[in-house]
Amino acid sequence: MENARILLGGNGERQIFLDAAMANRHGLITGATGTGKTVTLQVLAESFSRLGVPVFAADIKGDLSGLATAGKPHPRIDERQKYIGIEDFRFEGNPLLFWDVFGTQGHPLRTTISEMGPVLLANLLELNETQEGILHIAFAVADDEGMLLLDLKDLRAMLNWVADNAKELGREYGNISRASVNAILRRLLVLEESGGEQFFGEPALRLEHLMQRDFSGRGVISLLDATTLYHSPRIYSTFLLWLLSELMEELPERGDADRPELVFFFDEAHLLFDTASRPLLEKITQVVRLIRSKGVGVFFITQYPNDVPDEVIGQLGNRIQHALRAFSPRDKKAVKVAAETFRPNPAFDTYEVITQLGVGEALVSTLDHKGIPSRVERTLMAPPRSRIGPLDEKERAEIRARSPLKGIYEEAVDRESAYELLKKRREEIEKQAEAAAQTEAERKQREKEEKAAARKQSGGGRRRQTVVEAMAKSVARSIGSSLGRRIVRGILGSILGGR
Repeated sequence: MENARILLGGNGERQIFLDAAMANRHGLITGATGTGKTVTLQVLAESFSRLGVPVFAADIKGDLSGLATAGKPHPRIDERQKYIGIEDFRFEGNPLLFWDVFGTQGHPLRTTISEMGPVLLANLLELNETQEGILHIAFAVADDEGMLLLDLKDLRAMLNWVADNAKELGREYGNISRASVNAILRRLLVLEESGGEQFFGEPALRLEHLMQRDFSGRGVISLLDATTLYHSPRIYSTFLLWLLSELMEELPERGDADRPELVFFFDEAHLLFDTASRPLLEKITQVVRLIRSKGVGVFFITQYPNDVPDEVIGQLGNRIQHALRAFSPRDKKAVKVAAETFRPNPAFDTYEVITQLGVGEALVSTLDHKGIPSRVERTLMAPPRSRIGPLDEKERAEIRARSPLKGIYEEAVDRESAYELLKKRREEIEKQAEAAAQTEAERKQREKEEKAAARKQSGGGRRRQTVVEAMAKSVARSIGSSLGRRIVRGILGSILGGR
């Protein structure tokens, strides 16, 4: 096993190293487009892999896939080796796993709605405070009812259930507005159109598959293809933050070690912070602060240091600053901020040097074994041993075909969860309602029949008056004397008796 140090480069007088034991104190790689940030990330990733440290990185442009195969000799690489004084340099590839949220360029990478949680999901859906409150209620109801929220249809079913039962649930969980629920449902449709439907589901990612070593003890590099995902920046940044949160929550505490358990590269980090709400920023800060105790090092890659909030940048102990150009007032301010983040070196003006660096050069400051930042050094960065540039489709397909995870994530699974359980519950309620309606209809029919029978029975003992009887009664009413009534009765009696 190599000494637990990573050679970053040299300045003509001495070599500049990163102490691997300090890698979990995190880092920041900054610089303008085209100044060498991606190659620096590549050098760090393959160096950690050689030390037996697994790596996770997002591949924004597709260039990092070259990590899988050996590089080729070039005069400039020879010159750089000689200048830095690298003696054991050899071209070689690295063990690599490809991942892709959309499942086209690597193993499908999924999580569940429950694992994502309401805070990150609210950021993903761009919800306001009221809507986020409704989302928290939906999660709370699901937990209390023992229902899993695995995919978007589960969440949609739960939101509709909460809205339909707002009056009953409101007494325990608080006010539930149908209008707010409808607004969330509309945001879910937008998320689906952006590819979010493929992101949520099962089988969900198992963290141990990101923390593997190959048979030779090298750390496996997990590469997330983000060439498509990058066009949905909220999904991209929220997913990476979720992954960091899962690592923080699931991994055990570690004591001091000579190297990290995992190194995580967060490229285009400004996407994470551009739209972060105050609660989300607090969560990010907490994750960055606590995850180092789990042995995870995080390196943020972005153009300007001030893309990263002060609360976070203060926790990034290892700094690699590539060139910045100071043309506009904003550029000048960014250069000033970058210069101020370094421990000064009396040999040069940091502000001036940042604008003069060539491609592949950087200002570097790392933490020593006591955690103290070193003085900033102007450094020519070491060349990568793997290929600079992407693999072709055939090479990529061959690596995917050899993957030890082949067949584990490719087929989606849809087990019984909130959608199915609520569907059954609704069907049961509808059956009960139909049965109650049928019972009520039958009761009303019985009542109707009983009334009809009663009317028939009460009228059955009387004979219908004949025309003669009716006329006779009329005559009787018209005769006032008792004698007249007796005569009439005699007449009626003789008539009726004769029938």
